[in-house]
Amino acid sequence: MSLNNTPLQGAHINVVSGNFIIAQPLGVDDGVDYCHSGRIRRIDEDAIHRQLDSGAIVLMGPVAVSVTGESFNLTSEEIATQLAIKLKAEKMIGFCSSQGVTNDDGDIVSELFPNEAQARVEAQEEKGDYNSGTVRFLRGAVKACRSGVRRCHLISYQEDGALLQELFSRDGIGTQIVMESAEQIRRATINDIGGILELIRPLEQQGILVRRSREQLEMEIDKFTIIQRDNTTIACAALYPFPEEKIGKWPVWQFTRITAVHHGARFCWERIAAQAKQSGLSKLFVLTTRSIHWFPGTWIYPSGY
Repeated sequence: MSLNNTPLQGAHINVVSGNFIIAQPLGVDDGVDYCHSGRIRRIDEDAIHRQLDSGAIVLMGPVAVSVTGESFNLTSEEIATQLAIKLKAEKMIGFCSSQGVTNDDGDIVSELFPNEAQARVEAQEEKGDYNSGTVRFLRGAVKACRSGVRRCHLISYQEDGALLQELFSRDGIGTQIVMESAEQIRRATINDIGGILELIRPLEQQGILVRRSREQLEMEIDKFTIIQRDNTTIACAALYPFPEEKIGKWPVWQFTRITAVHHGARFCWERIAAQAKQSGLSKLFVLTTRSIHWFPGTWIYPSGY
């Protein structure tokens, strides 16, 4: 499909490149002469901002000149990291052969904090992996996050549409390194009623839940705990205490939209258990008709155990 059949038809886009980066040689390190490999000496961020403000796209190559006019090779990860810091970018996005960082089971780790990312870098370095694309990006992402870049995304260049899926889907498909988690768990307020209703309405329509009015939810809102991701409510749970019997009722239906493998369910369990303990309750009981398969392997068991 050509550009004539897209919304970009007739668009005028300028791509600008130049000597925005001044390099310096790596020199000799530990007896190794790195010849024409270099590092960044400085970045002319004012010149870059002028081009961006004029509506141009600034293209940076992996080669930069020194003050003496010599050309040096730079790593793309160093360029991206230094540019993100200097330009005070909101995001830094890197591509590698793998679809982000994986755990021991081979599953994608969707989110890492800088200290966790640094630990993974050190673990890979102990295995002799110093220069893979993933390690180099993680090393830069840790530095960028600690210098003010809010999120650094790592995705695969082998996945068709990876960038669109990472940026425009709620869960993404790669790994992001963040200073603050995109997922927050907290007590619900009256402003969260709309999000809770969106979660439970499909279950009410299927006859799984008894319909609850907005007014009833407003009166019981202090009993609810919610999980939000990027300001969207993705799970909720409630605790109804019976202080005299020192037990609490936990209706599971509020987060049955979460799949069995989603870690949000466990977050809800842990938060509800903590609230029950703080309230002086000694037992919790759960009422559910279709969610019993979530509980094997946890501290909740069918009645009669």
